[in-house]
Amino acid sequence: MANAAEYSIDHTFNARRDLVWRAWTDPVLLARWYGPGVETTIHRFDLKVGGAWHNEMKWGDKSDYSTMTFQEVLEPEKLVWHHCSTDSDWKVVSNPMMPDWPRTLLTTVTFGAAGNQTNVRLTQLPVDASDAEIACFTNMMAGMSKGWGSGFVIIGDILQELTA
Repeated sequence: MANAAEYSIDHTFNARRDLVWRAWTDPVLLARWYGPGVETTIHRFDLKVGGAWHNEMKWGDKSDYSTMTFQEVLEPEKLVWHHCSTDSDWKVVSNPMMPDWPRTLLTTVTFGAAGNQTNVRLTQLPVDASDAEIACFTNMMAGMSKGWGSGFVIIGDILQELTA
């Protein structure tokens, strides 16, 4: 197995850390920005170690299901989860749109307080991935920043609403 590439993105929000944490952990707010440009439904959100987040992103008559299992929850500093594609019954499956996509990603989000700003760093790393999965992930990394970046713009709008 090859060494997996790590994806990372950093962003600074003009809001206190507790509000940025809320945007990531309040299912109502999370559904507004996660998967920008699609309809996101959060079917379950159990924010604790071992808890599950069941997520559905819909566009047209298609849905993409995923489950995230929290590995670490350190409010308001850090979230760590395993991210897996699932079927509609929340059973882990290969991603139906990209069969070589890694079955599990380790996602880590850190929230650093900097006065009235918050520095967020998100990293994703394939777990127990095959060479084909690592290659697929590596090829997709450049485009991943567009999706996360679009979500971060929406978070910025949400934070403005929360501080108004």
